[in-house]
Amino acid sequence: MRANKIKQMWAEGKCATMGWLSVSHGFTAEVMARQGFDSLCVDLQHGTSEMKDVLPMLQAISQTDTVPVVRVGWNEPVAIMKALDLGAMCIIVPLINNAEEAAKAVSACRYPPVGIRSNGPVRAVHYAGADYVANANDEIILMAMIETKEGLDNLDAICATPGVDAIYIGPADLSFALGMAPRADNPDPLHIATCDKIRDAAHKAGKKCVMHCAGADFAAGAVKRGFDMVMLTSDASCMAAGAKAQLDTLRAKTA
Repeated sequence: MRANKIKQMWAEGKCATMGWLSVSHGFTAEVMARQGFDSLCVDLQHGTSEMKDVLPMLQAISQTDTVPVVRVGWNEPVAIMKALDLGAMCIIVPLINNAEEAAKAVSACRYPPVGIRSNGPVRAVHYAGADYVANANDEIILMAMIETKEGLDNLDAICATPGVDAIYIGPADLSFALGMAPRADNPDPLHIATCDKIRDAAHKAGKKCVMHCAGADFAAGAVKRGFDMVMLTSDASCMAAGAKAQLDTLRAKTA
């Protein structure tokens, strides 16, 4: 089976990068995949993509060695299994509140006897190899998002859940949990300290921790703070920032 590059990087003590796909188009996915990210996430929770968009976007990503990731919209086994069958090598599940919910997500990602995943890797077997079913349990990464007050209350139990490979911090919803308005790359000391607390709990349990950022400057700080992966930008934000920069430059030079 195709080895999961992210697992290999983590085994070597390296911090991995992730890009984000909010736009539901194969060409956007292909362009982003060719920029050198270690992984790239199709966002089914807040992006414009639906499940019907996942296949062509994963096909576009797999033209490169970028690891294909899918964030499902909810902790729902059918969506998790479908994304895996289409070739996702990593699943992000949002709004995990307790160990029971974490275990449910794990079960959907693993074939029996470990979990309840149904056998039918319609594309994954072609993308990842003929021995996919025999080895998928060892290569697929599950990331559980801790971002709610209940999730924080159950932090250690979620981190200790067998089969959870990494904890993914959702900073916007985490802000809600801390009584703050959500904002990108939140510098508030309480927010920073809470993210570091989640990181420490994950590491104590032998799990990795991922920080969702909005730009390279904040992501660099997260790397220095010991996070194992950083999501640093999205297709939509890059398009908007690039277009605005060109317009601003034109206006400045022609004023």
